[in-house]
Amino acid sequence: MTIATLPVWPQEKLIDELRQMLLGALEVFEMSGTALVGGHTSEASEVSLGFSVTGLIDPEQVLHKATLRAGDILILTKAIGTGAILAADMRAKARGRWVDAALESMLLSNRRAGNVLREHRASACTDITGFGIAGHLLEMLGGSTLGATLELTALPTLEGAVQSVAAGITSSLQPKNERVARRVENVAAVQQHERFPLLFDPQTAGGLLAGLPRENADACLEDLRAHGYPDSAAIGTISVTENRAQPIRIVIED
Repeated sequence: MTIATLPVWPQEKLIDELRQMLLGALEVFEMSGTALVGGHTSEASEVSLGFSVTGLIDPEQVLHKATLRAGDILILTKAIGTGAILAADMRAKARGRWVDAALESMLLSNRRAGNVLREHRASACTDITGFGIAGHLLEMLGGSTLGATLELTALPTLEGAVQSVAAGITSSLQPKNERVARRVENVAAVQQHERFPLLFDPQTAGGLLAGLPRENADACLEDLRAHGYPDSAAIGTISVTENRAQPIRIVIED
């Protein structure tokens, strides 16, 4: 079901805007076997488009968020940095190729990646969106006795993301996301690294973050890259921790 808001525009412009948005949505829905069955529109100061989705799934096929296991390898399927790059674009500080690459990444569906992760027996999975890597990883860890060790230099990043945060350009959501930095065990030792802010960079249409058995990780990465996810990378490990207040630890490899 569609949920759309449109400004008070002339009727022809309203019809054209809504038509273009829905045609774009239908193109994506058709690829995933999804039917658009109706919806609602209302007036607002800005254009927005969303959807409520109803469906059925075999319980045996569900990938849950908070079911990581000790020994899992953390795999990320897309490069991060869309928040910083879009913020730079709004300030006319982004290079064209940065924006093009970010848009290409955002347009890449997670559908095939999800299937690959399931085939390689992922223990848990979530998508990376507004809370950034750190926020969504904390959701996956939940209130368990598990902790994560992240290899900062292994994080795949979009070109321009590091440059943007180094110039002090970040998303408006960045300060809120950075509050979870207190959950990083060794934050004082790593917070000056150029990639550290990107742990809190909010993503638009980001990739998937999943935990996989160690023996399946390499084959899964190879399969992901073969299916059109060239930036897929192993970014960390899961283990039991006693420090439940700070379950994330960062390592920096040369």
